[in-house]
Amino acid sequence: MANRTYRYFKGAPLYAFGHGLSYTKFSYGGLKLSSASLQAGGMLGVDVTVKNTGKQAGDEAAQLYLSFPQAPGMPVRALRGFQRVTLNAGESRTLHFDLSPRDLSSVTAAGERIMAPGAYRLTVGGGQPGTGAPLAATGFTVTGQTSLPQ
Repeated sequence: MANRTYRYFKGAPLYAFGHGLSYTKFSYGGLKLSSASLQAGGMLGVDVTVKNTGKQAGDEAAQLYLSFPQAPGMPVRALRGFQRVTLNAGESRTLHFDLSPRDLSSVTAAGERIMAPGAYRLTVGGGQPGTGAPLAATGFTVTGQTSLPQ
């Protein structure tokens, strides 16, 4: 699957998910996780503040991407949530995402769905990481490993 989908593509996309015309700008900050260390099989809560820093009201599609520990077959990143928000100029709002064990899992090269141990990276922003879109990022650690049903 290398370089065939955004999850395994290491280059810069021509048009990233969420690309489009906007008459305003947004910023992301205050990214907080319910836990910086998580036991495999647990849930993770994510809060982030989105602010309209422009002069016009506008809509933003806040996208949550998860990057997995380095292991054979693991994707570079995966979209695990998004929320559309409408903000007036200068307005900000805190968004909340709940990530289930399935959201935090990936499928190994052997076809097994697991929540793997290791260091994960989580980003929330107006596009996928590496595209220049405004975003907030943090990391967390998973200890242990659990298998999940397909």
